[in-house]
Amino acid sequence: GRRFVTFRIWKFRTMLVGPPGGLLTAAGDARVTRVGRWLRRAKLDELPQLWNVLRGEMSLVGPRPEVPRYVELFRDRYRRILELRPGLTDLSSLALIDEERLLAAGDPEPIYLQAILPAKLDLAERYLETRSLTVDLQVLLRTAAAVLRRAAPGVEGSSTPIARPSLCPWPDFVLSTIPFPGTAWPPLPRSGPCI
Repeated sequence: GRRFVTFRIWKFRTMLVGPPGGLLTAAGDARVTRVGRWLRRAKLDELPQLWNVLRGEMSLVGPRPEVPRYVELFRDRYRRILELRPGLTDLSSLALIDEERLLAAGDPEPIYLQAILPAKLDLAERYLETRSLTVDLQVLLRTAAAVLRRAAPGVEGSSTPIARPSLCPWPDFVLSTIPFPGTAWPPLPRSGPCI
C-alpha cells in the first residue's frame, strides 16, 4: 500500500481453498472454480475493493497493489510509486487485461518478474508523470467499457488488440491500447527481457 504500509485487500474468492500453488495464477489454473473463471474474466472479483477505497486504503485510479514479496524485489522503483494510494484500476490493468493468458505461456514466475512486473512498473511511473483528473476519468471509462465487454455472455478471451502472447516489444502494444487524446506518449524504455 501507500508508503509501503500493508493492508488487507478484499476480493471475491475465485479459487479452491487448500490446493498448493504459487502467488500467480495463469490461465487454465486448476485452482480456479468455474464461477471464479467468469468473475476473473469479467474482473468482477475486484469489486469488493470498493470497501478498501471507502476505508482510504485505495483510490479508484492508481498503481495496482502488489504482494510484499514482489515489492521488495523492486523496492527502489516502488519508493516513488507508493507515494500514491494503490488503485482499483490503472494503465496496466487496461494494457495487461489478459495477464493470466500471458502467464500461461510458460513458467509464470520468471515471466512475471522479468517482463510483466517491469512493464507494470513502467506504466505506474508513466502514470505518476501524467496523472490528472482527465487521465483518471479516461482510465475509469476505459476500464468500465472493458469490464462490460468481458462480462457479456459468450465473450471469450481478449478484449484488447494483443495479436501475440508476447510482450516484445511491450511498449508498442501498451501504447496502442491506451490512446489518450491530446497526450503524446514517447516510447517507453524496455526494462526487462522480452517473452
